Amino acid sequence: MKKIKVLSIMAASLAMGAALAGCSSSTSSTGSSSSSNKVYKIGILQLVQHEALDAATKGFKDEVTKELGKSHVKFDTQNAQGDSSTATTIATNFASEKEDLILANATASLQAAESATKTIPILGTAVTNYQVALNLKKFNGTVGGNVSGTSDLAPLDKQEKMIKDFVPKAKKLGILYCSAEPNSKYQAEQVAKYAKKDGLTVKTYTFSDTNDVSSVTQQAASNSDVIYIPTDNTAASCAKTINNVALKAKTPIIAGEEGIMAKCGVATLSIDYYGLGKTTGKMAVQILTGKKKISKMPIQYYANPVKEYNPTICKKLGIKVPKGYKAFKN
Repeated sequence: MKKIKVLSIMAASLAMGAALAGCSSSTSSTGSSSSSNKVYKIGILQLVQHEALDAATKGFKDEVTKELGKSHVKFDTQNAQGDSSTATTIATNFASEKEDLILANATASLQAAESATKTIPILGTAVTNYQVALNLKKFNGTVGGNVSGTSDLAPLDKQEKMIKDFVPKAKKLGILYCSAEPNSKYQAEQVAKYAKKDGLTVKTYTFSDTNDVSSVTQQAASNSDVIYIPTDNTAASCAKTINNVALKAKTPIIAGEEGIMAKCGVATLSIDYYGLGKTTGKMAVQILTGKKKISKMPIQYYANPVKEYNPTICKKLGIKVPKGYKAFKN
């Protein structure tokens, strides 16, 4: 009897151990499955539709999708149509919907997102200067908090040098941009400093929105030997209008980015906005998967901008292209 009882107890113990092992295995499997089935919600706030910002958004989506898998990410892409109040509304909605991450494409988008939430990670892209955009008193390359991202700033001293490259006899430089865009103002001020050192007389011409682009461009084209336009979103969306005026006045334009140059400029120091978006996408994946903390991620810059010229407009204006410039191909 005693022997049978001991065997019964041993059998029961083994059965219980097997059952517990089964429970442990099941729990582990469920936890792993839950983690792998995570769907990340990403809100994308793009300020306005034009080639540069469109390319940055596409690069971001492509990179995130490639790394996380199409079934593991859900994008909510919204366009503010160039209106800052609309951008604020979109950012507020993203915050209330508790997105896992927000992509803020362009300066006004970043400002709206940063005002809407202090907890959801925000990555900017196609933002020229984060210190200016966010009114930071101190900036060492890392914003901190819940904000980081990529910058589309190409060296402004090298951009200014293109003025003399393409219009060597220029005396009067007109700088054209939207007064509502703080990063455009920053670029304009920096280029003006370099231009004055090179002996140019500088005058700024600003428009407040799309309604007065044509008239302000007319003033700039009539009173300038050459015009410089920074990476300005309003100017980019109205580049054809600017071209119609400037080309008629035979006033060449040096542009801050390729999209503007393609429609109205003779040259630019080109940034690959698709590549910039991909870099931002890599940052997003690192944040979402917990590999890096956004508060410690420095702003990243496009490493190798390219000196480009627009063959069509250069030919129409009779401009001789200097050495070292690559022809833009649309």
